[in-house]
Amino acid sequence: MKVLVTGGAGYIGSHVVFELIDQGHDVTIFDDMSLGLVENIDPRATFVKGSTLKESDLDAVCQNGFDVVVHLAAWKAAGESMAYPGKYAKNNLNGTVNLINACERKGIKYFIFSSSAAVYGTPEYVPIDEAHPVIPANYYGETKLMIEKNLEWFSKLKGIRYAALRYFNAAGYDVQGRIRGKEQKPQNLIPVVMEVASGMRDEMNVFGNDYNTKDGTGVRDYIHVNDLATAHVKAMDYLIEKDIDLVVNLGTGKKCSVLDVIQKTEDVSGNSVKFNVVGRRDGDPGTVLAGSQKAHDLINWTPINSNLDTLIRSTWQVYKNNKLEEAQS
Repeated sequence: MKVLVTGGAGYIGSHVVFELIDQGHDVTIFDDMSLGLVENIDPRATFVKGSTLKESDLDAVCQNGFDVVVHLAAWKAAGESMAYPGKYAKNNLNGTVNLINACERKGIKYFIFSSSAAVYGTPEYVPIDEAHPVIPANYYGETKLMIEKNLEWFSKLKGIRYAALRYFNAAGYDVQGRIRGKEQKPQNLIPVVMEVASGMRDEMNVFGNDYNTKDGTGVRDYIHVNDLATAHVKAMDYLIEKDIDLVVNLGTGKKCSVLDVIQKTEDVSGNSVKFNVVGRRDGDPGTVLAGSQKAHDLINWTPINSNLDTLIRSTWQVYKNNKLEEAQS
């Protein structure tokens, strides 16, 4: 298949590109490089610099006869979306609608969308399955849900088949070590812990230790980015074979607390991770876990790299290598 990957030089996008090419697909990366890294671009891919906010850029690249678009170009910091909703409306909503319209104009029928567990909001029950109510608790999640609704309408009206992949907590780095550039402006737990372990920051905050969990800290469901990449390829195959839309969770259902992550990082890195316990953040649930049986049943997807040891070791290797390279430069 001939595949266009928007955001293909970014953290998740670069892993998806490697997996697609490993599976024999012809891939073009479309990225404005606001968060992408040149060193993470698969040399086997074609690279086109451009923005989803420019229809002329989209028309220029989409005329190249693609079968599938994998859309990974979005802002994704939930807290930032509450402070700067206009930024998220412009990039996530306007950019995606521009892309969908370009697909319709250029006859691209299949659309893989990186959605998020943020569409569910505060869990009413765990594990969260696809039947859970969708009531986003932040504007980032709202943009993902609105895009899903747009794709549903374009499927009905224009025949564009789509997969909405609702990620839980993406983490880790390529287990083969091919992707070496650190994620740009990360705000998630594991990169923050890595920054403390590698000396990039002195300490970190743990937000709450009085949840109803095994150690009192928040529990999350981490999914290795290589497993996410595999799911994108399987979802693409499903759309083409079945010619029906797909909405599935991507997670593991495994519990990892904040202290689990810190302890494993200390074990793997051999360095201490200094932290301060502070109050809970507003809206942070104690436990968020995925129910991903539907992905297993429909696309035969099972995460194989998403154990905590692999997540932390693959991430630490990137941070350690970057620290060595900085010391040598």
